[in-house]
Amino acid sequence: MNWKLLSSQEELEQLVHLSQTSPQVIFKHSTRCSISSVAKSRLEKNLPPADIQFYYLDLLSHRSLSNYIADRFDVTHQSPQVLVIKDGTCVYDESHLAIDAFEIVEKAQ
Repeated sequence: MNWKLLSSQEELEQLVHLSQTSPQVIFKHSTRCSISSVAKSRLEKNLPPADIQFYYLDLLSHRSLSNYIADRFDVTHQSPQVLVIKDGTCVYDESHLAIDAFEIVEKAQ
């Protein structure tokens, strides 16, 4: 998995802009949470399609950005959490061990 780090609102807005032409995925990760580590490992075991970009947000280091994302896309903050952004909106969000790479790809199509 080739993660792009997400650490600012400006990067988030660029991601939203890019979602107009290809799906973007945000993975909000807590480095202190074993469930979050398991969800991340599961994602990393699958090769992502070339047309979907995956972003990694360390929510402990960037909690205010994590909260902004929850407000921006009108989702409840979770950790771990994955959001699929397509055409500027969140078309899918899931959390904890329900995070599934195949489902992410399906929702991104």
